[in-house]
Amino acid sequence: MEVAMTVNGELAEAVADVFARYAPNGVVSEQAVEFVNEEDEGTPVGPITVRAYLPADEQLSETRLKLEEALFYLGTIQPLPEPVYTPIGDQNWMEAWKKRYMAIPVGRHLMIIPSWLEEPNSLRIPIRIDPSMAFGSGYHPSTQLVLILLEDAIRDYRSLQSQGQLDVIDIGCGSGILSIGALRLGATHALAVDIDDVAITITRENARTNGLEEQVEFGVGSVKEIKEGNFSCSSASVVMANILAPVIVRLFEDGLGDLVAPNGVLILSGILVEQADKVVEAAEKHGFKLMVKREMEDWVALVVKR
Repeated sequence: MEVAMTVNGELAEAVADVFARYAPNGVVSEQAVEFVNEEDEGTPVGPITVRAYLPADEQLSETRLKLEEALFYLGTIQPLPEPVYTPIGDQNWMEAWKKRYMAIPVGRHLMIIPSWLEEPNSLRIPIRIDPSMAFGSGYHPSTQLVLILLEDAIRDYRSLQSQGQLDVIDIGCGSGILSIGALRLGATHALAVDIDDVAITITRENARTNGLEEQVEFGVGSVKEIKEGNFSCSSASVVMANILAPVIVRLFEDGLGDLVAPNGVLILSGILVEQADKVVEAAEKHGFKLMVKREMEDWVALVVKR
């Protein structure tokens, strides 16, 4: 049985303390978020909704009485709204969210397959992904746009040089889906970096699932750490950054363009349509020219070349 109460910030902690006495699995507090700018992680604003979950067992009626008695005494200090009770059906939530995912074709050749599903009978190249806690399930337009552009970038490279090393660098690798996609399409080595330790762990797991762990180099870091020589390669023929437009602009100042090998390309995504011009300007400022622009829904991906 869910019990919820919406109060101001001053009362939220006290209500949460009362709920916690009767909810063995903890208490949840929810609040709206206001964003100051494009990079802001969010500032909480407005009232707070406190939620807890009471076991629906033979003691439920007694538990509710005790909870409401405690809230009554708290309400003598400052008025409280009535608690709202909502029955919640029993469900295996870990399995329920997985049901929303299915295998999806991307571009001309790729098929993204959730790691817990059987591989469909398809001639497409499979990428098996468990997004877990990292960005990059393959369902977001910005991720799909990079994979589509990767097909052409790697094809063009192989048309000029059929054999030999083809390195790719994945800045902000998330789940590792772009590195894995590049290797599936013909790259020989991928450097996948992210500033989040969790992303590196999940990238490693997904690379192992796809049998590519030996071809992916993992590490916590970004442009700065690559330029400092912390990894086996400091440049690549294909460099990818699927992050956010303001972050991409800042990374250009950090030397993002220096990671692109001669005649290589830089694939940029995570860009809203209205932000594309700023990213192109940043690229041009650092000696790059726009080669390809692709859109999907509200998102844009760019291919630029020195």
